[in-house]
Amino acid sequence: MTRERPVGARKRLTALDWADAALAAMAEGGGLAAVAVEPLAARLGTTKGSFYWHFTGRDALVAAALERWEEVHTERIIQAVEREPDPETRLRSLFRTVMGEAVDDPLEVSLLADAGHPGVAGVLRRVTDRRIGYVARLFEELGFPPAAAARRGLMAYTTYLGHTQLVHAVPDALPADPAYLDSVLDALLRP
Repeated sequence: MTRERPVGARKRLTALDWADAALAAMAEGGGLAAVAVEPLAARLGTTKGSFYWHFTGRDALVAAALERWEEVHTERIIQAVEREPDPETRLRSLFRTVMGEAVDDPLEVSLLADAGHPGVAGVLRRVTDRRIGYVARLFEELGFPPAAAARRGLMAYTTYLGHTQLVHAVPDALPADPAYLDSVLDALLRP
């Protein structure tokens, strides 16, 4: 039996609620500069006291938000595509997923713009290494030697980053035809 909250009762916020709100603010514009306690508290319908219940300060919130971004936008995506046994199908699924998300989510672009921030730089390095390493492993599973697989993993990742930047900066520069992404992958898969 579930208990309903009394009318007017607030939902108890978690640190993840705050981290998600910080990520949403970063994505909407302003990057790290958009992470400010009072506006986030207003967005969440709470007070600064809730923030200080979960975090010692803004830097702790930024760190939690970046950790959340890494989990949701890297680890969960990898886990989802890993369910597919065929490495080429996994690679194509991964590409379609991340390219599709890039259209709707400017967060990656915002984080890249803040790459000079020490907290962001470390997470970007770790995420970049993880993503390239994962894609390189897929190319190895497809039979490419390790050095060639690593190069192709890097090419695939730089393609993703370029696509992500263009889709937000100059969206009409990219073809709307989904076959375009397939042709990019076909080129990367050619021995």
